[in-house]
Amino acid sequence: MKIKAVAFDMDGLIFDTEDLYMKAAITLLARRDKVYTQEHDKAVLGRPPSTVYKVIKETFGLSETWQELQSECESLFLGLLDEGYATMPGLYELLEYLEQRNIPKGICTSSALHVATEVLGRKDMAKRFDFVLTSDDVINGKPDPEIYQKAAAKFGIASSEMLVLEDSPAGCQAANTAGAFAVAVRVKHNAHFAFPDAKTIVPVLNAPEVLALF
Repeated sequence: MKIKAVAFDMDGLIFDTEDLYMKAAITLLARRDKVYTQEHDKAVLGRPPSTVYKVIKETFGLSETWQELQSECESLFLGLLDEGYATMPGLYELLEYLEQRNIPKGICTSSALHVATEVLGRKDMAKRFDFVLTSDDVINGKPDPEIYQKAAAKFGIASSEMLVLEDSPAGCQAANTAGAFAVAVRVKHNAHFAFPDAKTIVPVLNAPEVLALF
């Protein structure tokens, strides 16, 4: 096996933004006298907006369309970005390691394009990547393999030559089904998740097990 490129998930993998999404969802549901919990959040982690807000609509019996719920929650989330958010541990070290070796890298996120643009823009991070694929670029979101199949095509390589770094079981399933080498990064918000589709699980982005793949 030779890894020729790396695809990164974004939220919870590049940026520590999952808590902000949780706060936004809690506020969204509190406005409707509903309680959004960690268990609800686990059920939609890593999924595209169409899935997330359809699940929320059905779970809580809401009258709004899923698109209206998406718009309101994303507005709340973008407002919360003003609180600040960090990059995940080991990110800069891994990016430098890959750049020194001229390894191409892209982002494959379930977020909508306008959200990803804002999150990346505030950290001036997009320039570190060759491309950004979002939920706007695919018909079927994670755990469907489409986004990672498109990433491999953009890199101009076989999926089996691509490393995918993920923080959700849905993302690892998408990567594995695409034929990529899926690695899960174990952090606070996914501490109790199983990752049956990950080839390995590491505690930080620049873990020795990741660096050894190059």
